[in-house]
Amino acid sequence: MKNMIIRNSNNNPESLFQNFYDSFFSPLFYEDNKSQMRTDIKETEDQYIMDIELPGFGKENLSIDYSGGYVTVKASKEEKEKSDNYVVRERSVNCARSYYVGYIDPEQIKASYKDGVLTLDVPKENAMKNKKGIQIN
Repeated sequence: MKNMIIRNSNNNPESLFQNFYDSFFSPLFYEDNKSQMRTDIKETEDQYIMDIELPGFGKENLSIDYSGGYVTVKASKEEKEKSDNYVVRERSVNCARSYYVGYIDPEQIKASYKDGVLTLDVPKENAMKNKKGIQIN
């Protein structure tokens, strides 16, 4: 069975071959974890708003941790069907992704989950806001 998914549909023969090659062999050589948690990040004056796609996971399957300037989102669920008959298995039951947000107060991070999208409101690192001159005596 061949994986013939074409990612970009333009009429360039070289592009079609490259897309076929990439889509066929990429699962053998590397795992693209980013595709498991597609993320849109919007910046406002004082925060980042992150929309992270997690289709198929319930709120109870998610965990969010903050450590060393990174927010890590993990999603995992029990495999309902244990079978070795799969030819291709692309839907994950476990995935994780980390995002560098700087040194912030983790208590200020707000999270909500609706319709398979996790939304994180992450305050910006406010090192510049707290900048204070030091008087020399």
